[in-house]
Amino acid sequence: MRAPRRAFTVTVMTTAYIFAISTLGLNLITGYTGQFNLAHAAFMALGAYTVGILTVDYNWPFWWAFLAACPVVMIIGIPLGWLSLRLKGHYFSIFTLCLGLIVFLVIEKWDGLTHGVVGIIGVPAPSVGDFEFTSSRSTYYLVFAFLCAATWFMLRLVNSLVGRSFIAIRNGDDLAQALGINLARTKLLAFLISILYAGLAGGLYAGFVRFLSPDLASEMHTFEMTMYMLVGGIGTVFGPLLGAIIVPWLTQFMQFLADYRFVVFGPLLILIVIFVPNGIVGGFMAWRARRAAGTSPGAAGVTVRNDSGAPNA
Repeated sequence: MRAPRRAFTVTVMTTAYIFAISTLGLNLITGYTGQFNLAHAAFMALGAYTVGILTVDYNWPFWWAFLAACPVVMIIGIPLGWLSLRLKGHYFSIFTLCLGLIVFLVIEKWDGLTHGVVGIIGVPAPSVGDFEFTSSRSTYYLVFAFLCAATWFMLRLVNSLVGRSFIAIRNGDDLAQALGINLARTKLLAFLISILYAGLAGGLYAGFVRFLSPDLASEMHTFEMTMYMLVGGIGTVFGPLLGAIIVPWLTQFMQFLADYRFVVFGPLLILIVIFVPNGIVGGFMAWRARRAAGTSPGAAGVTVRNDSGAPNA
């Protein structure tokens, strides 16, 4: 019993890490730039299907197909991002929701390219030389390495001048323009980096699951990643990572409730949003900032504002 249980744990964690990478990208455009992209899962599917089509139909090696997924997602994303980012607020979200639905329908209906509802079966596993990442444990370490690299890059990005430009745009377009920030170019940059993360996660998903279906492009996956951000802490780096691990395990723990688990899980999420609006990491950073201000000399009368807004933790 212990070996199957361990394999199940590794599988759940690997899947969580893959979606954590994608959620990092969604958090960049949503938490740091203030643009809620509801087509994020569609770009993850584009990355996955690029790998699947090139490896299964054209016999490309996995890593060449994986590298090709990046420019494919970016090339598709540039015109879509340029169009959608001309809109603001909920208009942007509605437009991207429609884009995601279009991508889903294209994947589902274009049998000649995407295999339609049948899906793509037999995506080869990643390999290095003669070693193949076919076991759950080896794939776990591979995905974990990508997650560490993606997190490191995101930390460097959000704490750079470019990251501060993203935050300025989130706080207000007028403020950003007053600071001399090119709104169109900076928003597009954030959008492209965001979907790049989604495409990379999609490529890893293809190599791990080795079967692709149109459901990957469903907006439900975007809403799941949004839930990860809200629970962990939107506008923080480590918040989405924590949420992407906690939420799947909570749902697994409640499997014995079958469909009734949402009766418990839904109110639990509502309580988190009400009492910890900045998420677990955001709430912790705000508490730590208040404590530091309260213990520092001359702190009386100082108002501490959470940057989450978003602390960059």
